[in-house]
Amino acid sequence: MPFIKETTSICPECLSVLDARIYEKGNKVYLEKTCPEHGKFTALYWSDYDQYQRAAEYGVEGKGVENPRTKTLKGCPQDCGLCPEHKSHTGLGIIDVTNRCNLKCPVCFANAAAAGYVYEPTAMQIEEMLQNLRANSPIPTTALQFSGGEPTIRDDLPSLIRKAKELGFRHVEVNTNGVRLSKSVEYCRTLDEAGVSTVYLQFDGLTSDVYKFTRGVDLLETKMKAIENCREAGLDSIVLVVTLVKGVNDHQLGDIIRFAVENFDVVRCVNVQPVSLCGRLPEEERKKMRITIPDFMRLCEEQTEGDVKVDDFYPVPAVVPIARAIGAVRDRRYVEFTAHPHCGMATYLFVEKGKITPITRYGNVDKFLGAMEKAYETAQKGHTTRAKMRLIGALRHASFSLLRKHLLPLLSSGSYEALGELQRKTVLLSSMHFMDPYNFDIERVQRCCIHYAVPDGRIIPFCTMNSIHREVIEREMGIPLKEWENQRKTKIAAVA
Repeated sequence: MPFIKETTSICPECLSVLDARIYEKGNKVYLEKTCPEHGKFTALYWSDYDQYQRAAEYGVEGKGVENPRTKTLKGCPQDCGLCPEHKSHTGLGIIDVTNRCNLKCPVCFANAAAAGYVYEPTAMQIEEMLQNLRANSPIPTTALQFSGGEPTIRDDLPSLIRKAKELGFRHVEVNTNGVRLSKSVEYCRTLDEAGVSTVYLQFDGLTSDVYKFTRGVDLLETKMKAIENCREAGLDSIVLVVTLVKGVNDHQLGDIIRFAVENFDVVRCVNVQPVSLCGRLPEEERKKMRITIPDFMRLCEEQTEGDVKVDDFYPVPAVVPIARAIGAVRDRRYVEFTAHPHCGMATYLFVEKGKITPITRYGNVDKFLGAMEKAYETAQKGHTTRAKMRLIGALRHASFSLLRKHLLPLLSSGSYEALGELQRKTVLLSSMHFMDPYNFDIERVQRCCIHYAVPDGRIIPFCTMNSIHREVIEREMGIPLKEWENQRKTKIAAVA
């Protein structure tokens, strides 16, 4: 068992902080830890050691925020807030506007009916959380997701979207199961008029049996109607969000990619999230259910018959040199996605006449990124003009005229609009594997760039929020379920 490194994790049962080690065995990567009370736990970390090593080469350590909200007292991950130990600023801010939902999904970690209490911040509290995210220094948060629960349950969601845009969030997306969107074109139009940038649509597959397993009810037609209503309302940015469950929908990745291409006029991204394993699960059950990012990449290659290959995918921090180079020549800071290299992998797919071609086929990605790094280093030395020439010169590594056409304005202006134009010519195919208490790795937490804002002023990394802090925060700030129902004379979580 070749040793890779030591890290810190948590016990899946008592959540105590534990020493852990990461090692390779049989070309797979595992994380192992032992709790004095609950024994040893072994979790599959990455199912391909070679890809693990390749991804690690793109790791970039960020600088966090200059104004952490909490102090280092108990140590990571207990001090989340962001604390001074955190190494990435907020790339995407999330605000849960409610934990109420109109479904009872078996795979959900945020549901009032299951939790036994209602967590629903007031509009004023949400505005304060928005301001808190925007107060991040030196880079204010510019991208936001309203989540839940099911955010469309709140009738004031459009006004919350407008407030976010007023406060300077350029990108505002709504994480939704699509139930309300499927029932009303007018409601979709209301969200569009409020300024929503993207509909982040839960989309687990293309057959009824998948939804019956993951959501407890057949939602296939609901998803199709939601997409059609968005199209009719003029909402042309939809992310298909796939919770990937081994043996349930992992055979449908190719079909989902083809569906995205067929609906390229409105679908901008397929984001696949391998299911997080929560609760007490025997090791054999975990082995049956665990699916990792290399599995996702391999399945994409197999199910697209090689149109998308494993090596077309790059880890999230691979784009950091681009942000740093553009920022250096323009004398400003851009969001840097300094996530851990094993958190996510992605590629852009160009779509032409119904066919997909990964961006890697139109240029040398590594040479392009290397040129960006050199431009950044040149600018850091004070040679701005030379750095600009290096920046534009990097286009020689892009061989496709359409790619060059959209890269040039992006490199020249660094604008959100230029990035949007590139995005509208492609489908982003990505996978983010959010951690659970079994595969929890403190190094990944410290580099997380997806953060929840909560009403008490803290900003908490995604995986610690869902593995450790969510229940405590929402129970303290929520209302017991029965009390909430009695006050409003209504029941929660009627299945759509």
